[in-house]
Amino acid sequence: MANYPISLPLYQRISRKNTIPRTVELIILFLLFSFLVYRLLSLTNHGITWLLAFFCESWFTFVWLLTVNAKWNQVDYKTHPDRLLQWMPELPPVDMFVTTADPVLEPPIITVNTVLSLLAVDYPTHKLACYVSDDGVSPLTFYSLVEASKFAKLWVPFCKKYNIHVRAPFRYFSGKPLLSQDVSLEFQQEWRKMKDEYEQLSQKIEDAAKKSVTCDFTDEFGVFSNIECRNHPTIIKVIWENKDADSSGLPHLVYICREKRPKHPHHFKAGAMNVLTRVSGVMTNAPFMLNVDCDMFVNNPQIVLHAMCLLLGVKNERDSAFVQSPQKFYDGLKDDPYGNQLVVLFEYLGRGIVGIQGPFYAGTGCFHRRKVIYGLSPDDKEITGKLSDEDYLQKQYGNSKVFTKLAAQTLSGLDGKTSSPHLWSSVEAANIVADCGYEYDTSWGIKVGWIYGSTTEDVLTGLTIHKRGWRSAYCSLDPPGFLGCAPSGGPATMTQQKRWATGLLEILLSSRSPIFATLYEKLEFRQCLAYMWILVWALRSIPELCYAALPAYCIITNSRFLPKVQEPAILIHVALFVIYNLYTLSEYLQIGLSIRAWWNNQRMWRVTSMTAWLFGMLSVILKLLGLSETVFEVTQKDQTTTSDDSNANAGTFTFDESPFFVPGTTILLVNLTALAIGLLRNDEAKEIFELKQIRYNVNGNPKASPNLMVHMEAENKPWTAADV
Repeated sequence: MANYPISLPLYQRISRKNTIPRTVELIILFLLFSFLVYRLLSLTNHGITWLLAFFCESWFTFVWLLTVNAKWNQVDYKTHPDRLLQWMPELPPVDMFVTTADPVLEPPIITVNTVLSLLAVDYPTHKLACYVSDDGVSPLTFYSLVEASKFAKLWVPFCKKYNIHVRAPFRYFSGKPLLSQDVSLEFQQEWRKMKDEYEQLSQKIEDAAKKSVTCDFTDEFGVFSNIECRNHPTIIKVIWENKDADSSGLPHLVYICREKRPKHPHHFKAGAMNVLTRVSGVMTNAPFMLNVDCDMFVNNPQIVLHAMCLLLGVKNERDSAFVQSPQKFYDGLKDDPYGNQLVVLFEYLGRGIVGIQGPFYAGTGCFHRRKVIYGLSPDDKEITGKLSDEDYLQKQYGNSKVFTKLAAQTLSGLDGKTSSPHLWSSVEAANIVADCGYEYDTSWGIKVGWIYGSTTEDVLTGLTIHKRGWRSAYCSLDPPGFLGCAPSGGPATMTQQKRWATGLLEILLSSRSPIFATLYEKLEFRQCLAYMWILVWALRSIPELCYAALPAYCIITNSRFLPKVQEPAILIHVALFVIYNLYTLSEYLQIGLSIRAWWNNQRMWRVTSMTAWLFGMLSVILKLLGLSETVFEVTQKDQTTTSDDSNANAGTFTFDESPFFVPGTTILLVNLTALAIGLLRNDEAKEIFELKQIRYNVNGNPKASPNLMVHMEAENKPWTAADV
């Protein structure tokens, strides 16, 4: 698009003025270092508690230093899609990917709504293709998509005719009921018809899930008969094809279930994404790709146009390898009781990372350049010569001549035209590149595509792109571009956090660590520190646990780890406590969140770090010792239509038999036990003091000085006549 004569820029990059927050952050950092100096100077006068506190506080200081670095340069992007519309005929194609893995944990009706919202975006439909990857090899998912494609023929025109904003049907129809005086009679009639059609679609899917509707396994569903989840061939079905390239029709819709065999690793979501990349590469081969999780529906129908502003409006392509949208959630519980909505994290720290080398790849809501996913570096000047070498292409991309030819076109900057005009004629080639053995002796998962080796394949893939010298951009809109569902309970939240912590630590301890990427490749130093902030989550569990156990230990052993009240050093600790909490509270209040939300998030950071992150670290240790392998755990997805705070269970932290809660519960019980011991000890000391005072008075010494008595108690000396 840079070749087209666009007179006005498609986006603006705006730096935030955050002088006051920077000052406060530096004051906190100064107080942390001051307290560490005090610890060192007084280390010889105290025992093991002082040393342990010093190590914990050193870690907290390091983490705060990483936080300050990440939040220092906060940046916003303002896009201008209206300026892009004048070049509508020249807009590039976009392939859209949706991934689902389990029809039970990720109900098909959720996937259907995400797909329908993608099919209805404001973009030329003949330039869009939607690919759905089903790793659960579920006939129910396929059936749901077939039925959804029929509904889409009504839904997409309805949305565009009336400029409907929310294009996921379950969200649209769960809103406020229509008021007849506000809309035309024609719209009311079509709205009711559309609502009835969607309810019928939902009922069909629900009936199929309950087995009350049987699939005909002799027709389209024949491939699903007697199939095993981990042992099956590739299944690729073209559900809908826009054969006439009609701009007013529907985008392509393709169902993909990659081949799986017991002795072949499938690499979880990263493997699914690589199959989607290759299959789309031989079927439509769009230069840009969007990937979303099955629960992340389009909330702003112009999101593709906004993203194209950032991808096409740059003077140098190296500045936008991918465009990431922040993860935001619908129907979140009031005040975020589980601390999993991440609003403040994306608002401040996320925008700060944007100001360095660009945001991390978050695994969903992201637009990619296909050639970047194919492993291209921005400074690779020898790529033209390599693309004519068939051996090089085969070693990098596999033995499919159809795919390698199209990949070479993409890498050379040409519009990758597919070899066949219709999708059906590409299915055979697509089956070849979806084979479970296709990636052997190639660079897939190593240098090309989504990178293997971590359960957080998104962060690892983004890191790999950044270390080649690429930058990334951020697309935060109002209303948000995408909305998803956050885990709805305590155990689900812990499962998600454990998976993140496990995968992030795998990256840190591997050869792909950002430390090596900075030393030997092109990752910027401050971007390395930003990656370190998130990669050390699992390691934070040990200092958090130790510091939480210190008060109990000190009470039981009658020692201390904080300065005495009369010591000047106590002012450092008090100032640090007050300033830090007021500062973090102000961040929540500035974006309209409540004090309760702030408290819940502070509480859950402690709980998460001492439970889920600890188990994430243990998983990696077991993997390094060769005792077990890390597992990608799918998070339960729930489709809610309203935030019902009147629900008695809303926000209640539920427990189950999971060992996640053992460390936190243990710390709680230890502290309660120590508190009880401390109270009993004080009562006993008071009783002894009173008995001794009575005995002393009975012995005829009423004139004894109370100060002397206190002194004798403190020194633990026997009472003698010489003390009178």
